[in-house]
Amino acid sequence: MEVEKIEITTEYIALGQFLKLANIIESGGMAKLFLADYDVFVNNEQDQRRGRKLYPGDRVDIPDVGSFEIHVEESM
Repeated sequence: MEVEKIEITTEYIALGQFLKLANIIESGGMAKLFLADYDVFVNNEQDQRRGRKLYPGDRVDIPDVGSFEIHVEESM
């Protein structure tokens, strides 16, 4: 399975914000429901906290949805 790179412009991103940025959910308000219905693994550990801070290099795996890795957006 291919790992999709998600680029951020800040030091970290909250898991709930990440779900929206990665186009997994349509709005931030859906994060709580999504996390209740799906297993989400951050660096191979299950985590359902929408406020969980994700840093560059962190990997997010969601079975049947995809695998993602956090990267810092390269400045032009």
